[in-house]
Amino acid sequence: SSEIENSSLEEFYKLQRGSVFSTLVLTAFAGAISSIFFGLHIASSVLVGGVSGVLYLWLLARSVEKLGNDSQNVAKTQLLVPALLCVASAKLPYLDLLPAILGFFLYKPAVLLRVFLSK
Repeated sequence: SSEIENSSLEEFYKLQRGSVFSTLVLTAFAGAISSIFFGLHIASSVLVGGVSGVLYLWLLARSVEKLGNDSQNVAKTQLLVPALLCVASAKLPYLDLLPAILGFFLYKPAVLLRVFLSK
């Protein structure tokens, strides 16, 4: 049982690292493409949103890792990241909301690609 648990944890950590890495790569790619077609202002918003998405993904994975050992449900602290991103885009003049939100949601296709390509 302990060997199976260690194997499952190792697979979880591998998926977590791969998902974070693929999100960072997709964010860099989206930032480069958006800087070519839309300019640095939009590209910086996409990059800030992408980094926020990586932070969200990391917090979510950390919460899932604790599931079963310390807690019975997933924590909600990762939900602060998109809320702070929206507040920051309203307060900061160099951050546009739509490109930042699109950058934030880049973690979803990155995780899906990572899962489908690993099989």
